[in-house]
Amino acid sequence: MPYLRKSGGVMLESAYQNKVIAELKQRFPGCIVLKNDSSYIQGIPDLLVLWLDLWAALEVKTSQDARERPNQRHYVELMDNMSFAAFIYPENHEEVMDALQHTFQPRRATRVPKR
Repeated sequence: MPYLRKSGGVMLESAYQNKVIAELKQRFPGCIVLKNDSSYIQGIPDLLVLWLDLWAALEVKTSQDARERPNQRHYVELMDNMSFAAFIYPENHEEVMDALQHTFQPRRATRVPKR
């Protein structure tokens, strides 16, 4: 899904980030999306998504070729091992959103057989 400005150039990161947040709120009604302060912990992903008893972190980039900042890969991998985290950019947008949707699927209660 290409995200382009009217002029045909690539969308600014802040504009793409706003589109990601809007889609998160549509897909996961009632979720809380927090913007993290990268000056507090260098490399921490841009967004923290809280939904029900689940969470995810997303590092927003304008393209798959955008430069990673120091420690970003480390924190995305660390947080992905804890719950879910990914780099998201227009070229992998649907793939990441679908993976997040799968991760956030309600877990079914364990069924105990009746005797």
